[in-house]
Amino acid sequence: MTADQASSTITIEAPPDVVLAAVGDFASYPAWTPQVKRVEVLETDAAGRGTKVRFQIDAGVVRDDYTLVYDWSEPLAVSWTLTNGVMQRAQHGSYTLRPTGSTPPATDVRYDLSVELAIPMLGLFKRKAEIVIIDTALKGLKRYVERRE
Repeated sequence: MTADQASSTITIEAPPDVVLAAVGDFASYPAWTPQVKRVEVLETDAAGRGTKVRFQIDAGVVRDDYTLVYDWSEPLAVSWTLTNGVMQRAQHGSYTLRPTGSTPPATDVRYDLSVELAIPMLGLFKRKAEIVIIDTALKGLKRYVERRE
């Protein structure tokens, strides 16, 4: 089974640094991503950003306990890779931010996600699940950030 890729973009009415800070605020994930039930930051970098993070999710069809390793090396992006999981064999994802140049400041946020499940699932259902996860996360992030601004 190969990993499929899905992506979507949303505009958030906040500057990129505020959006990226919200993405890195792992403790807040259950507040804006309903399928995330528990998050534990296992390792951080020198700037205090989570670099190894354990998640427990319940997304209906998929319940999982997994760990992601984050790469914060790009100034307007963060990417991650699965290191272990119960229901997933692989996961690669990223948030890429681009300032819109508008006043007040706004940011286009692109979410890319590639998942390979350990269980067989029809491609159509898997693709739909990925799209729902991305859509829910982007809309939740937008609400969370814009309420704080």
